Parts: sequence; structure tokens; C-alpha cells
Amino acid sequence: MQNSTIELNQTEKPSSPAALPKLERQRLHDTVVEHLRNLIVEAVLMPGTKLNERELCETLGISRTPLREALKVLAAEGLIEISPNRGASVSKMTETEIWETFELMSGLEAMSGELACERITPVEVAEIKALHYAMLACKAQNDLPGYYSRNQAIHNKINEAARNSVLHQTYLGLNRRLQALRFKSNFRPEKWDSAAHDHDEMVKALEARDGKRLAAILRQHLLDKRDAVLNVPVSPGTDEPVAGKTNNQ
Repeated sequence: MQNSTIELNQTEKPSSPAALPKLERQRLHDTVVEHLRNLIVEAVLMPGTKLNERELCETLGISRTPLREALKVLAAEGLIEISPNRGASVSKMTETEIWETFELMSGLEAMSGELACERITPVEVAEIKALHYAMLACKAQNDLPGYYSRNQAIHNKINEAARNSVLHQTYLGLNRRLQALRFKSNFRPEKWDSAAHDHDEMVKALEARDGKRLAAILRQHLLDKRDAVLNVPVSPGTDEPVAGKTNNQ
């Protein structure tokens, strides 16, 4: 593996405790996977970043064995790429891949919403409403990571309420590849405001058990995220595009 350094978002330094805290030994494998996944989703580890095992082990306070196990899991999820000659790096999707993946995800979300309205329980609706209000509270505090985690919990619960195991597994696998991009889609205030408004409408449609309406909202919600990703920089305050041009625009 090349002896390259970890490229981090300028707002998050390797020495920052909030960005890279030492990890506890309990359930180390799952903890490392979750921690690295969050660093990728929140753009601390940027697309295309080459991962230096020695530096990651030192900053996270772990040995190479759990790190390598975690990298294999993230590679299976499509979040990183492992090359025998070049080592591991954070995956970087082309614009065509982004376009097509969001397009497919919009259909999966729409189906989840329609089926959920037929099968969801009152308790599950109440749980989603509670998450929605918690999500809005995070937005009011400009807490994007907190907002995003509750946002994803809402989408996951709608998918789970569809009661379709094949749909659920397909959704989970595809969504892992899009998590970092969905997080970035709210970097601009107007896009964040629009996404929050969509969630207001989702809750109303879910309460009314209006499957057609919820499906339409979810489909457009994902397509709007796609368009936001393809028209915004990789990170706030930069002019670096997400990827090259696509013929789909």
C-alpha cells in the first residue's frame, strides 16, 4: 500500500477528539465499521481518499486486524474500494452512477411508502412522528449530523413498515452507497429547508394512510436529492465538483 496520508475535510482535523475519538474495545468490530462509515457519510473522509492503515490504527487506537475486517465490510457495502496494488480508498461515484442509483432508490422509496400506508401500525406512525419532531429540533440547532441520523431513521422505519423482506434488503444495500450523498444534499440552506418540508408532507400522508400521495412525495424527494448532489460542490465553501459530466442532464 502506498504510504499516503489521510485526506480529511479541512473542518475536521485528525487530532480532533470529535472527529476521531479512541474506540472502546467492547464490540470493537461493529464499532469500527460504524465509526468509519460515519466518517465517510459526514465527508470527514472524502471520496477518493486513500486510507493509510497505520495512521488510521494510530488515530483510532486499534490494531490492524479489526481495521482490516471493518474495511472488508465497508468494501462489501460499496463505500470503499480495495485494490491489491493501491490499498483501500473511499469510493467515488461517477455522475452517471449517481443519477442511476438515485433513480432506482426513488422507486424503492415510493414502493416502501405505498406499502407502508397499507401495513403500518399506529405505534409505528407515532414513532415516526416523534423522530420527525426530533429531526426538526436538530435542524433548528443547525445540527446536520443529528438531523441526518433521524432523517434516515424515518426512511428506514417507513421501509420496515412495508413488511417486505426482499424490498428491505434491496433498500438497505443500495442506500449504503448513497448515504454520503444524501447527507451532502442538505449543505445548502434552501435544499435543507425543502427536504424538511417534504418530511412534513410525508408525515401527513402517512397519518392519512394515503399511499399514492406518500409514494409521490418520496419519489420526488429522492430525485430532488439527486439534482442537489449533481449541482453542488463536494463540501461547503469549495468549488470542487462531485464528478465529471453526464449525458443525463
